[in-house]
Amino acid sequence: MARSGLFIALLLLVSAIASATAQGPSNDEAVVTTEESRDFFENADPNPAPGVDTVVYFPNNPDKTIRAGEETEILVGVSNHGDAHLSVHSVKASLHLPYDHKYRVQDFNFVDFGNATVPKSAQASFPYSFTISKYLQPGLFDLVATILYEVDGAPHQSVFYNGTVEVAEANGFVRGETLFLIALAFGIIALLGVWLTGRFQKLSRKTRKTKKVETGTRGIDTVDNEWLQGTAFTQKLTKSISQPTKSRKKK
Repeated sequence: MARSGLFIALLLLVSAIASATAQGPSNDEAVVTTEESRDFFENADPNPAPGVDTVVYFPNNPDKTIRAGEETEILVGVSNHGDAHLSVHSVKASLHLPYDHKYRVQDFNFVDFGNATVPKSAQASFPYSFTISKYLQPGLFDLVATILYEVDGAPHQSVFYNGTVEVAEANGFVRGETLFLIALAFGIIALLGVWLTGRFQKLSRKTRKTKKVETGTRGIDTVDNEWLQGTAFTQKLTKSISQPTKSRKKK
């Protein structure tokens, strides 16, 4: 237990550079591996070599929250308590769905460390950087990171991290769902505006059609016109006016 705590403390102290005990390329000399390195990984023993321990540290993301589209660096510490030197070959990582690792979301680059040597009873740290696609849906995913090394010519690999990370939305990037909701809101507003406009126009047409009909003494005025006196029109009109009067008298 004390040895593990000392190992983690040592890893934090050398987080910026590889341990002085490791012989190999510096951070700037690490390169993406070729297909030959990929084949080397496939042929490696999936089990860690005896006496080899690994630990991981997220220097800029201690809460395991990773922002999509931004480069993320992790440090893998290797402690060699075996009987022989080991040579660190490469590091790889991938992102998976949390409920089933068969569904691989994204593969990250293989990084070659040029067989950096870690002597017996020594520790070393190695940086690894990756970038999650900015188009990835934010949420919880599983990150699986593996280091490949040789001991006495035999390739081994150790999974130094297999856990959940939270992917946050990329800075300045609007997700498709957000664009859809914005477009939907504008569409609803536009439809509401069209409906209100139609209702207003319908009410306006009804108001124009409904006019107040005025009644007056049109019949009496017409009778008084001198140029209509004595004509058949005035006689009919006079009869129609006098008939209601007569009927009232009979009652």
